[in-house]
Amino acid sequence: MQTAFPNKRPTARRAGAGGLAVALLSASTAAGAGVAVSDETVASGLTTDATELDVVRVVEGLEHAWAVDWLPDGRKLITERPGRLWLIDGDEATEIGNLPAIEAEATQRTAPEGGSQGGLLDVAVHPDYAENGWIYFTYSSPGDTDSVVGDADYGTGTALARARLSDDGTELEDRETLYAQTPRYDPGRHYGSRILFPGDGTVIFSIGDRGLRHPSQNVRDPGGAMIRLTEDGRVPDDNPFADAADPAGPLPEIYSFGHRNNQGMVRHPETGELWTTEHGPSGGDLLHRLEAGANYGWPQVAFGDEYSTGEAVGIGRQAPGVNEPIFYWEDSFAPSGLTVYQGGPVRAWEDDLFAGSLVRGQLWRLRVDGDEVIEDEVILDGTPGRIRDVAMGPDGHLYVITDHGDSGLYRLDPAD
Repeated sequence: MQTAFPNKRPTARRAGAGGLAVALLSASTAAGAGVAVSDETVASGLTTDATELDVVRVVEGLEHAWAVDWLPDGRKLITERPGRLWLIDGDEATEIGNLPAIEAEATQRTAPEGGSQGGLLDVAVHPDYAENGWIYFTYSSPGDTDSVVGDADYGTGTALARARLSDDGTELEDRETLYAQTPRYDPGRHYGSRILFPGDGTVIFSIGDRGLRHPSQNVRDPGGAMIRLTEDGRVPDDNPFADAADPAGPLPEIYSFGHRNNQGMVRHPETGELWTTEHGPSGGDLLHRLEAGANYGWPQVAFGDEYSTGEAVGIGRQAPGVNEPIFYWEDSFAPSGLTVYQGGPVRAWEDDLFAGSLVRGQLWRLRVDGDEVIEDEVILDGTPGRIRDVAMGPDGHLYVITDHGDSGLYRLDPAD
């Protein structure tokens, strides 16, 4: 289940920063007058290897948007980190009520300068929504009486919940929390939170190391791990650690561990492979193929440096029993959002991965052949801003969500 590094080294690239400052600053203005449907071309004729692109804003006025997904009838669901869920139906935007208690502004006792990254995070429509009506979402939960590190009953944890949408689209119904991270932690960052349906009747979601590092190699702690559950929240019998006889052994819900903070996940619809992008420290952001039971090494194995000293993190870039990344970014990229291009108008992109960047405001195209990225290209560079989510829409177009005080949902159209 745990594989040592192969001889082949992962591909590395430096992410250029030229020309980003003005674009990112202009996109970071305060939230506008409210969420509204738009149809504004914000950039046109952007050159790529295969085509020219127009960037069209289709929803505006969002505040720190985090994720988007579509219902089978074409309506969109969009999350905002401050704790709002929006239904976009034609030209109307409706805020959905009856969400659980969400801690979006956790007080930082251990690292007050770090701010909070919590709130309402990912949203994912069940693949069989037409039959069961389930919508899954992740959020930072204040919890109640579970144990925490530090003062009793203090801290937050990543939680996974599901609910159904009311007939009028105004509130959640049948809401249930399927999993809540225990122990909770302060500080309020590195929640992970991407949701993935592997297509086998289970759901996988990420929990970050919460900025503390030590949970990632502690298999009795869900921090820094991928969690795999049945769709109603139970531990699947075929989880890699489900039959662990040692009561001090790995938690049975853990699918893989040794992660820092994974905020991009996608299942390749043709191969069934599971892909994830992971935040490194200062540099060394990663693309992994996700495997059951694997250890991905953090914080002992890393490809980046300490923020404070510039020294390498951990013992090196490889170690026995640690899965190697397929690709890494040498300079800070801050990956968030990941999708596979399929069935869209740009046939040259078929089956390629598209990864978003927060710190660079970039969208990268990655072509994978076996265990190697054989082609990469920067598709967006600073426009429309910090990319939090990347998705294929039901219309076959690529969409990106930006994460600013005044965020938006943007569609990428091949230019006429």
